[in-house]
Amino acid sequence: MDPAIKASIAHSIEKFSLPRYCDLPDVGLYLEQTAKYISEFLSPLEEGSLTPSMVSNYVKKGLIANPVKKQYSREHIAYLFFIAVAKTVLSMEDIRLLVGEQKKTYSPKVAYDYFCSELENVLFYVFGLKEQLDTVGQDDTQEKDM
Repeated sequence: MDPAIKASIAHSIEKFSLPRYCDLPDVGLYLEQTAKYISEFLSPLEEGSLTPSMVSNYVKKGLIANPVKKQYSREHIAYLFFIAVAKTVLSMEDIRLLVGEQKKTYSPKVAYDYFCSELENVLFYVFGLKEQLDTVGQDDTQEKDM
C-alpha cells in the first residue's frame, strides 16, 4: 500500500471506536435510522457502510431476526455491525456459520464486545498505531478466536 494512503487511513483510524453493547441504543431504531447509525461509526473504514436495502436483505436471508414493530433492537444493531465489517472479507454463508457458532457459545453482548475490541486491536496494529496486538477477552477458546 502506498505510504501516503496508509498514513491517511491511519489518521482516520486513530480515533476509530465502536460503541460497546451497553452503549448501543436501547430503544428500537427504524430501518433508516439503523443504517445511518451504523454507517456513521464505520465511515473511517470506507467499505463498512450499510444501506437500508442491505439491512432488509440480511433480514430476508435470515442473517438477523425480523425487526419488532419495524424497529431494530440493540441485538439487531450489534449483529449488523458485525455483518457490515465481516462482509468485506467473508461470504454471507461464512458469516451465517460464524453467527451460528457464536450463538452456541457466547451471548450477543459478549460476542459483540469481543468483536469490537478485536477489530480496534487489529486496525491499530495494522496501521502502525500500536506496536503489538493485545490479548482480547478473558477466555481462550477457538470460538472466540473465530
